[in-house]
Amino acid sequence: MLIRVEIPVDAAGINKLLRKAFVGDDEAELVNHLREDGLITLGIVATDDYGGVVGYAAFSPVMVNGEDRQWVGLAPLAVAEKYRGKGLGKALVYEGLDALNEFGYAAVAVLGEPAYYGALGFKTAAEYDLHCKWPDTASAFQIYPLAEESLQGVSGLVEYSAPFDRF
Repeated sequence: MLIRVEIPVDAAGINKLLRKAFVGDDEAELVNHLREDGLITLGIVATDDYGGVVGYAAFSPVMVNGEDRQWVGLAPLAVAEKYRGKGLGKALVYEGLDALNEFGYAAVAVLGEPAYYGALGFKTAAEYDLHCKWPDTASAFQIYPLAEESLQGVSGLVEYSAPFDRF
């Protein structure tokens, strides 16, 4: 198993993984739109011994109150069924967080299972007076600060890029 930054040749494997990992095609289409619009800040893939994509985490820009604060959103995160429950999702997220930290990004937002992401160090965004525009998501909307000062004096609306509105 190899975990690394995605390269263009991975696109077909990522698309296939997303179509299998989720009900419907929304996540695959989202990533296609993000890629077409140049909005994938970082993509992390896990490949098996044969080079097939078995895990993927995408990070794309988010705005805070309409301002670019060097924050990104994590979505989607996918792991092939055969590899679930073995820590691969966690490894993908941590690899992404490490790389984003090295690149100078300030924070990561995610809309996902509170227990899962909480165990990875994410905190409920509402604790920082932050929210997203989707109703009834307060417990699932979470933040991971990459820099100590990234949440100081920041509150309000965290907005994902336009392709997220399509799905």
